[in-house]
Amino acid sequence: MEQRISEPVARRTNFFTSADFENYDELAQQRLEFLLKANAETERDKAVLKSPHKKTELDLKKNPISVENAFAYFGLLLGIFPPAAIFIRFFIDARIFNTDEFWILGFVFVVNFVSALVGFFSGKFIGKIIAELEKTSWHRMILALPFVGVLWGVIAGGAGGATIFIVGAFFGALLGAAVGGFALPIFSVLHRLLKRGDKIDRRHFFPLAFGISFVVSAFFLGL
Repeated sequence: MEQRISEPVARRTNFFTSADFENYDELAQQRLEFLLKANAETERDKAVLKSPHKKTELDLKKNPISVENAFAYFGLLLGIFPPAAIFIRFFIDARIFNTDEFWILGFVFVVNFVSALVGFFSGKFIGKIIAELEKTSWHRMILALPFVGVLWGVIAGGAGGATIFIVGAFFGALLGAAVGGFALPIFSVLHRLLKRGDKIDRRHFFPLAFGISFVVSAFFLGL
């Protein structure tokens, strides 16, 4: 009788086999690896958000500028700074600052205002042209950019110079063509490289637009 009772008890104590323990350890290891991987990805995302040198798609959506607005604002800057630099250079060479002919500054203001205004509104139209060119190959785009830039410069510069009669319109269009033919290709190429989708971030646009405008202005000032 004692032998019959002890055998079932011995069999009941063996609930888990070695295979069960191996399966349990493997499942626990898989869960641990999954948690470690998820934690690593979370820490990586936090590091990217905190880093000032890395930009996420969320950052790009905070301050976007469309192609039309980018070229409109760029036209505004080109209508202000290069013409102002040309007039300052003329005043310095003619020594007008040493005379009483300050009334000429009124003409300068009107020319700058009209050039900036036309540069801004025509820039929206130019932006649409550039948006289509950016969809083509680099080769076609680069070949077309100087012609588009000259056209833009003639429109904006000629309109500003027209305030000083027909002669002013001729010289304004000539200088505008030179500025547009130089500035637009550089800006357009860098715009295509820096944009995300159809928009460019403000932190890229402003240094680019102001930088090119100041370089052109510095050339006319003889710096």
